[in-house]
Amino acid sequence: MSLDIKLHRVDKVYRPGDKVTGAVVVQSQGAMKHNGIKIQVEGSAALQLSARSIGLFEAFYSSLKPVQILNMEFDVAQPGKIPNGVTEFPFEFTLKKKDCDLYETYHGVYVNIQYGISCEITRPMLSGKSLKKNREFYVEIPGDSEIKSTESRSKPFNFKISPESLKNVKVASKRKIPDFLFEGFLDHTTCCVSDAFSGELVIRKCAVDIKSIELQLVRVESCTYMEGEAREATEIQNIQIADGNVVRGLAIPIHMVFPRLFTSSTTLTKPFKVEFEVNLIILFSDNHMVTENFPIKLYR
Repeated sequence: MSLDIKLHRVDKVYRPGDKVTGAVVVQSQGAMKHNGIKIQVEGSAALQLSARSIGLFEAFYSSLKPVQILNMEFDVAQPGKIPNGVTEFPFEFTLKKKDCDLYETYHGVYVNIQYGISCEITRPMLSGKSLKKNREFYVEIPGDSEIKSTESRSKPFNFKISPESLKNVKVASKRKIPDFLFEGFLDHTTCCVSDAFSGELVIRKCAVDIKSIELQLVRVESCTYMEGEAREATEIQNIQIADGNVVRGLAIPIHMVFPRLFTSSTTLTKPFKVEFEVNLIILFSDNHMVTENFPIKLYR
């Protein structure tokens, strides 16, 4: 005997207010008695402190209490008998908030926001074990119309990187930095997740050879706990936009697609925050590097 949960949407992506429809599919070899078929829909934000934020002992043996976002339960079949062969039990529910807002599906390191449907077929005693099956689905939160209009009106963000603009560099170290000037622009720093992050970079001058130019997408996850706030930045992806000693004055396109499950709309709540940044990394031939950080705001 086998149990499966089939959703009618192939991509399994839903928005608040959508009807989620599907079927519980049971394949049985011979008729089978059961005490009912139940479905439970859950959504939660699991929060975990990192080892650097608190002591190693606490990091391995404690985590923050998950935030429950969604919880509903209903029957799809009353106690009875499942016939031989394949049987489908249709189900339907509306995706809507109850006690708190719905958040977008996100798979991070210290913050995980997940939604799932679980089905259980309970069987009479001595008839065999109960059957269980889980199926994840994905939630997208439409962007704020005010954010969208601001993004559409915003001008490109221009930047210049030179030895004088560098921060967190000791005075003694600045004397060893070669002379360079990098200029460019970002089309937007408030970006739609489904669109590409784009812009342009020009190497105006550089006294040493360039080895590589990379674009790094970083998530910044924050969890509030008893003693304060734990904040951790981790890399999502790193792409190379230039290789070797780039021709001076050449316009280098900046183009990066946001990965679906590892990015989401920028989320700021009391128990947790999910924010994003982009690092532009220029690596010189002597393996020294220059990094420029750009905080960005994502929306759906």
